[in-house]
Amino acid sequence: MDFNMKKLASDAGVFFSRAVQFTEEKLGQAEKTELDAHFENLLAKADCTKNWTEKILHQTEVLLQPNPSVRVEEFLYEKLDRKVPSRVTNGELLAQYMVEAANDFGPGTPYGKTLLKVGETQKCLGGAERDFMHSASINFLNPLRNFLEGDWRTITKERRILENRRLDLDACKARLKKAKAAEAKASAVPDFQETRPRNYILSASASALWSDEVEKAEHELRVAQTEFDRQAELTRLLLEGISSTHVNHLRCLHEFVESQATYYAQGYQYMLDLQKQLGRFPGTFVGNAESTSPPPATTSPTTVPATIPVVPTVGRAPNSATAVEGALNLNDVKPPASGTRKARVLYDYEAADSSELALLADEMITVYSLPGMDPDWLIGERGNQKGKVPVTYLELLS
Repeated sequence: MDFNMKKLASDAGVFFSRAVQFTEEKLGQAEKTELDAHFENLLAKADCTKNWTEKILHQTEVLLQPNPSVRVEEFLYEKLDRKVPSRVTNGELLAQYMVEAANDFGPGTPYGKTLLKVGETQKCLGGAERDFMHSASINFLNPLRNFLEGDWRTITKERRILENRRLDLDACKARLKKAKAAEAKASAVPDFQETRPRNYILSASASALWSDEVEKAEHELRVAQTEFDRQAELTRLLLEGISSTHVNHLRCLHEFVESQATYYAQGYQYMLDLQKQLGRFPGTFVGNAESTSPPPATTSPTTVPATIPVVPTVGRAPNSATAVEGALNLNDVKPPASGTRKARVLYDYEAADSSELALLADEMITVYSLPGMDPDWLIGERGNQKGKVPVTYLELLS
């Protein structure tokens, strides 16, 4: 019990000494030991790394899981060391709704068929999103969390100890300075004509006491300086490790980019395949005969460049589908000299039959329209080859 009380009293004395030193420094009444410029730069770099790591970590979590309630729930599961329950992604939930709607509307109807196809693609997109979230969490988020919850906590703890060692060192310097000033004052030669012998004896005794106090303060200063230097070196080594932390985070960032690129590439391929499937059946999107009619003419000059030249056919009904197919098969329709447009192909396209023209991404072709054609299709020409091409695969140029 006595030992605990002595330790408690000692700790209270140290705490009080540090508090006094800290207060006097803030009031400008005490000197403060300054760290060297290199050490200050290391501290600034560490603080900057910590602040930006927290922001990047938080925003990445928002990117992967926009719902704040779900993020809080996952955080609690993680702190309780329990497995996070599996959840369907938004894409998978949308796919489920589309499939159920297709079954209600009739999977054999055009709308039902399209819902099933789009639902399958959304399910694949949801699975790709789940894989991306899992990969990003393991390869990117976990290393950032480990830094903040591991290395940074250690650095913070050692910095706090270093600050306490500095306060102890400066307090020892202040005590030594006061002891030397008191010793000098006590050792001043007294005036024997005006000072009685008793006062001289007291002055000599006080001088000896202050000399002992100076020696004690010098010893405490040496001990405090040694502890401060040792702690400063330890903290410096930890701060210099921030550079290796940057290297590790750089590697994790590359892995995050790779997983994100894979996710978007999968999404692009899924949507491209879906677009090809839907583009091969343009009639699926036609609800009635009126929907295939071109929009009414307008006087707006902005709509003029979007007009596709229509080539008149001789001896055929304007709205005859067989006339269009016959024109394509006989290859006797010649586009007008000034009535064609150039188009750039956006995606690869496989011809479903001999009436269609296969396309390669980024190639340039000539396009025009024939009377009675579905508005989702155009006639495309590439050299001596001619055939129908889907509008959605083209970028029409002026």
